[in-house]
Amino acid sequence: MPEKLQVLGSRKGLTPGLQHYTTVTVADNSGAKEAVIIGIYGYKGVLRRIPFANVADLVMVSVRKGTPEVRKQKFKAVIVRQRMPFRRPDGTWISFEDNAVVIVNPDGTPKGTEIRGPIAKEAAERWPKVASIATMVI
Repeated sequence: MPEKLQVLGSRKGLTPGLQHYTTVTVADNSGAKEAVIIGIYGYKGVLRRIPFANVADLVMVSVRKGTPEVRKQKFKAVIVRQRMPFRRPDGTWISFEDNAVVIVNPDGTPKGTEIRGPIAKEAAERWPKVASIATMVI
């Protein structure tokens, strides 16, 4: 992932966790507090099907609440938590208290310097730069 951002792979067997216009909290200290998902990178769907995303997916968000410098701006973000339970390959099910994203720059580095709350192991494995500033990985 040095030059290009990873996008979605196969979507088969994944639980639709977040979809278009889902309100998410921003878990980093980039200045944004609340955002709305407005696009999902790499999603190849069907006509009139609402695109969905899961943990560790790259999405486009529009910041709704936060500092004046970041409000009404569009950013790329990585989903680090989702409320919808999802199944891991070892058979365990996991869910979080909220839906949360971390805003990233176009090259995949996080915009903030710290992440509040836990992040999913799937997001940490897929985005090592995000995992490096996380305090807790579950």
